Amino acid sequence: MPTADQVLARALDGALDLAVVPGYSALGYRLRRRFWAPEPKLSLEHHRVLVTGASSGIGEAICEQLARRGAVVHMLARDPDRGARARERVAVRLGIDAGVDVAERLQLELCDLADLGAVRDFAGRFAGSADELTGLVHNAGVLTSARERSVDGHELTFATGVLAPFLLTRLLGPALRRARAATVVFVSSAGMYTARLTPDDLELDRREFDGPRFYAHAKRAQVVLAELLAERFEGGTTAFASMHPGWVDTPGLRDSLPRFHQLTRPILRDPGQGADTATWLIGAGDAAKRAGEFWHDRRPRPKHLLPWTREAPADRDQLWSELIRITAPYELPGATQ
Repeated sequence: MPTADQVLARALDGALDLAVVPGYSALGYRLRRRFWAPEPKLSLEHHRVLVTGASSGIGEAICEQLARRGAVVHMLARDPDRGARARERVAVRLGIDAGVDVAERLQLELCDLADLGAVRDFAGRFAGSADELTGLVHNAGVLTSARERSVDGHELTFATGVLAPFLLTRLLGPALRRARAATVVFVSSAGMYTARLTPDDLELDRREFDGPRFYAHAKRAQVVLAELLAERFEGGTTAFASMHPGWVDTPGLRDSLPRFHQLTRPILRDPGQGADTATWLIGAGDAAKRAGEFWHDRRPRPKHLLPWTREAPADRDQLWSELIRITAPYELPGATQ
């Protein structure tokens, strides 16, 4: 029988979900965490985790939290200078607070995820240097103000947020499968609740450009993709999950949605609060094994709030087929079997 605290926690959690704004804010995070079950100190010793989009914001915070718990963290960035500065910031904070060997704990990796050839080349190098991978966090994303194309001709938001994670996960499949247990996390967005998957126009070429709408569609695709990978990824030792961090004060939000940032700044979460669930999923074991769930503040959440956003099984199959078709030229021999 649930305790009084458990009943209160569920009621509060449900109320925050219904209210939306408080639930996605810093207040929602602080209220929910008061009711989280006590847990032993999360140790990630012997974990090796790759985090994309690691040069600022949520990605940088995930790297710090993982390294603080003992993981070897590979910080993947596109820009070498921004990546080096992020690594230095994390190293300073860890060195001051924990006295850890940051040279070993934090390793900078470089790759432009919008370039599928670069993803292939990076995966080949990484697989040659890391025998196994226990965690992969797909955090990188872009929200542009105009339609932009990658070097391969793909819409930039979709290329960075969907094509690259799909290809990278499959190319690193052998390293993930060699781990006794591995977890792959997609950092999605609550914005995906407004979008329905359009598998016959995945890059929204037939639509007038709208940055937030394109971003929401890519985030919806990520949530579906986490489910599909949970069903279809060969080898039973890798867990897949997606999550949303709430509304977080990051450079990306300030640059991409300045008006929204200005209006919500007093209630925004800090990057560490936004990063918490992704970090927790990497080390949570059985919690992440709930195949393809969508998480927020350490609890699985509904994937749809509006009936019209639900995709049909055929839509999901078409998404998978299109991703296989687009990324097939970039496969490495033996990596995606």
